[in-house]
Amino acid sequence: MRFDEAYSGNVFIKSHPSYEESKVVIYGMPMDWTVSYRPGSRFGPARIREVSIGIEEYSPYLDKDLNDLKYFDAGDIPLPFGNAQKSLDLIEEYLDGLLADGKFPLGMGGEHLVTWPVIKAMYKKYPDLAIIHMDAHTDLRENYEGEPLSHSTPIRKAADLIGPQNIYSFGIRSGMKEEFEWAKEVGMHLFKFDVHKPLQEILPTLAGRPVYVTIDIDVLDPAHAPGTGTVDAGGITSRELLASIHEIAHSDVRVVGADLVEVAPIYDHSEQTVNTASKLLREMLLGFVK
Repeated sequence: MRFDEAYSGNVFIKSHPSYEESKVVIYGMPMDWTVSYRPGSRFGPARIREVSIGIEEYSPYLDKDLNDLKYFDAGDIPLPFGNAQKSLDLIEEYLDGLLADGKFPLGMGGEHLVTWPVIKAMYKKYPDLAIIHMDAHTDLRENYEGEPLSHSTPIRKAADLIGPQNIYSFGIRSGMKEEFEWAKEVGMHLFKFDVHKPLQEILPTLAGRPVYVTIDIDVLDPAHAPGTGTVDAGGITSRELLASIHEIAHSDVRVVGADLVEVAPIYDHSEQTVNTASKLLREMLLGFVK
């Protein structure tokens, strides 16, 4: 797949025109083929780009400006509608190419299953990879109604690949009883309800390690992010999520890639969620890329 051709649609604010000169590549994974409740997250990347024009380039949190960072918006990966396995294969192939070129990948979903092939590609390059996962849901099922390719399975698949002791999940407030029991039995690091405080305690133990950060927008309470496929009451505030991103940014962990998934604009009538997502991506860009 080509990466260096300019995207013809809307791009994330201040996207650089040159792939070769850019340190970071932003890309979309417009897939929602396996969702168990409400579809629509395949439209997330495009809408996040459109509303990004409304945010400032400068982050007062980090005292950094997007004008000082070269990143290339490559657009969305063309995925075959309804074909989950081929879509996942194409995402993995795409990431293999980005990593071979030494780029920092910043993905936009799409449902959370799109993170699975990204982790597979990251693990090939970083065999000591750790994952920081922020979500309302455990995503530790082996299958959903008998289907192993489901947005409720990516973290279980990742744990089976890189070892559950290398997975750190925060903000979890929903899941099957068996999922919580499995996480406890195998030594996975699962923190219920909160994000910022347990993250502060964990980050020093990950100093120097390559870390991939995956954020499901539904870690936020529906009051802060109604535009998602599986809303879940009792979540964190957008202020806490921003603080958690900044905590990672100021730590000694080596973030090697990240994504933000499950933004579904069709349920976001005030555009509150896509605007929040756009700001979160700005902070991830400025905070995670050293």
